[in-house]
Amino acid sequence: MELKNLASEQFDDFVRHHPTKSHFLQSAAWGELAKEKRHLTPYYLGLVDDDEQIVAATLLLKKQLPLGLCYFYAPRGYVIDFSNQKLVETFTHELTAFAKRKKAIYIKIDPDIIWQRQTYDGTVIEEEKKDQKIYKYLLQLGYKHLGFTKNFETMQPRYTFRINLEQSQEEIENHFSKTTKQRIAKANKLHAKVRIGSKEDLPTFYQLMMLTENRKDFVSYSQDYYERLYELFNQHDKATLFLGSINLVETITILEQELEQVNQQLAEIPTENISKSAKNKLKELTKQKDRLTEEIAKYQTYRQEYGEEIVLSAHFIVEYGDKAWVLYAGNHNILTETYVNYYTYLEHLTYCKERGLKIYDQFGTIGDLRKENPRFGLHEFKRKFGGDYIEFMGEFDYVLKPIFYFAFTKLVPFYRKHIKKKKKKELKDEVKKIK
Repeated sequence: MELKNLASEQFDDFVRHHPTKSHFLQSAAWGELAKEKRHLTPYYLGLVDDDEQIVAATLLLKKQLPLGLCYFYAPRGYVIDFSNQKLVETFTHELTAFAKRKKAIYIKIDPDIIWQRQTYDGTVIEEEKKDQKIYKYLLQLGYKHLGFTKNFETMQPRYTFRINLEQSQEEIENHFSKTTKQRIAKANKLHAKVRIGSKEDLPTFYQLMMLTENRKDFVSYSQDYYERLYELFNQHDKATLFLGSINLVETITILEQELEQVNQQLAEIPTENISKSAKNKLKELTKQKDRLTEEIAKYQTYRQEYGEEIVLSAHFIVEYGDKAWVLYAGNHNILTETYVNYYTYLEHLTYCKERGLKIYDQFGTIGDLRKENPRFGLHEFKRKFGGDYIEFMGEFDYVLKPIFYFAFTKLVPFYRKHIKKKKKKELKDEVKKIK
């Protein structure tokens, strides 16, 4: 077998149609995005047999370092049958030889291998529980496992939720939590709307992303990053923007109709010799009247500020092979009680199923499920859509230059922390402009 540089079209054709390991992070589009926006060099490598058939492949991203050194990262790679030990050994041998020629310190992988899967009701799928065989074999080949992390310490999240789209729509929605169903129903009652956006809607998406990042205390990317991602994935695969909104005029009309019904019921309650049940009903209806009056006033204020319609949620979905990923989701700080965010999720989940995709991945959650974890709310939101709770095997490094590896892995985190702090300050300055 021989390791070859593949044309991007040839590479994508193999990865897209791989029966188990197709992933957008292994796509040529992702490689080009990394090249343009992160200054990484992509290599589209394939292991080819005597019949010129590709039997394994990987996108390797090269990060250039001082002294002519570098390191490689295969995001969610390799695209290979990991149960075929001989094939994994051969591929590793060829890749490490390639990396040594480039003066690489190490190769990092975080393969799309499930370590454990739990269904929506907490049942562990035994046949997928802790696949020790692959794990032990990678260690025997010389890969260094970086631990079973619980949060977002790694390049890609170790945990996610995935929904099997081969179920019926009814089955999928039956797995939603009671709270999620109620919130979707409320958004529907308020006539929430979801539409598919275009590139012209990316500035709106970006503003909502900045608000979300400021609220959640994390930093993402610039607007031109999202624009280029959108362009690249729409060349051969698909990136779709979903915009969830509320028509403030319609919402005010709905609330005014509710208020009129409450006033009619209040008028029917006698003013004298009131029974205990009538008093309780009077009390409850009065509370409803006060609430509706306050809500109408609030929505009227927002209408004056934002006009007839306001976009409250904007979600970025990427399709590749037979899967879809909810890659980014930006939400406004206001009118969260309309639950447009939930309704938008339902709409793109339904959309992905109707397109014949098999897996819907919510792309990232946590393994540390303490309630005080600042990401616990994110986890609970995604959990309530009833997907399987997936734990991946985690990161491995194949170390080629141990001394440089030690220096790099100890010093670089300090630099990254400094950059992250700088980006957070820039984000807060941008959010002030929006407000």
